[in-house]
Amino acid sequence: MAVTGNGNRDGSGPGPLAGVRVVELAGIGPGPFAAMLLADLGADVVRVDRPGGGGLAVDPAYDITNRGKRSVLLDLKSADGPARVLDLVERADVLLEGFRPGVAERLGVGPDRCHARNPKLVYGRMTGWGQDGPLAETAGHDIAYIAVTGALGMIGKPGEPPAVPANLVGDYAGGSLYLVIGILAALHHARATGTGQVVDAAIVDGTAHLTAMIHGMMAAGGWQDRRGANLLDGGCPFYGTYETSDGGHMAVGALEQQFYDTFVELLGIQDQAPARKDLARWGELREVVAARFRTRTRAEWTAVFEGSDACVAPVLSLREAPDHPHLAARGTFTDLGGIVQPAPAPRFSTTPGALTTGPAQPGAHTESVAADWDVPALLAKEEEN
Repeated sequence: MAVTGNGNRDGSGPGPLAGVRVVELAGIGPGPFAAMLLADLGADVVRVDRPGGGGLAVDPAYDITNRGKRSVLLDLKSADGPARVLDLVERADVLLEGFRPGVAERLGVGPDRCHARNPKLVYGRMTGWGQDGPLAETAGHDIAYIAVTGALGMIGKPGEPPAVPANLVGDYAGGSLYLVIGILAALHHARATGTGQVVDAAIVDGTAHLTAMIHGMMAAGGWQDRRGANLLDGGCPFYGTYETSDGGHMAVGALEQQFYDTFVELLGIQDQAPARKDLARWGELREVVAARFRTRTRAEWTAVFEGSDACVAPVLSLREAPDHPHLAARGTFTDLGGIVQPAPAPRFSTTPGALTTGPAQPGAHTESVAADWDVPALLAKEEEN
């Protein structure tokens, strides 16, 4: 289990970003997750929540994406709401917002206003379509963003509708992670030059960027532009999933010859498996592999392949994953406040991170933020509310 702690007095936690101050304007999805990642790395993240809440109907006590943060309540539509945010901005290194283009400007907390108060500020913008382009002003969600980039069309079986990969590919991989990369790069630049900048993180841009290798393979003739016909999309019989006798599944990724040799030996089909390089017989090979997997349970096959280089693993559910022996040994998941959740990642040898606090309750940290960031006007606002 991961080590937990109380963090530093200023609200930041242990980790390589200790001392970095971040203002997060409350939103949903990829923005909060990006801010959580910064908090996991030690940044002092102050989330500006709106009175009355907003976003998805999730009990704040279970919203893991708000772990390690502090929260203040400010109404950006009130007369002095923007001024209080700018007070925080003056003392911050980073601001993160996920509004539609132009909304932050209309609220009085756009990049120009913020940089006038703090020229070194890194202003991170998280959207689906980006700050410009024909669709910039329209609504959307993960599934639409990954659809137009070609990523969604790659996933699933041939002849069937594309399979929806939750909101991991767009919101978090193409969105949150690219926003964090941009923020860290811009923060490095700001500290070297004294000049901040705007980071325009669009989910469509990040998701398209994720497909770089596939585009290269397609240009080289090694990838067909259709589902279930390629090495890494389920078209290959030794890179996919198979059902076991108890309704479970095993994942196979025996791409290299030496791993494939171990795979067919342990599976017990080395004498009946067609040549793996004979693409015309891939269908036959898949049937042989599938039939063999259906003869035993998931647990039995897990025991067969355990510790081998066959590149085979059981397909676990979200509730099962924390108990996997390898993940348990590494502390990949942890329990904080009775909520099982992923531990901070990646890991650092000199400045290890740790979970500091659970999900921030809206407005619960006004007093500590006012003191630590030297913004006493926050307390006056709280008294009015």
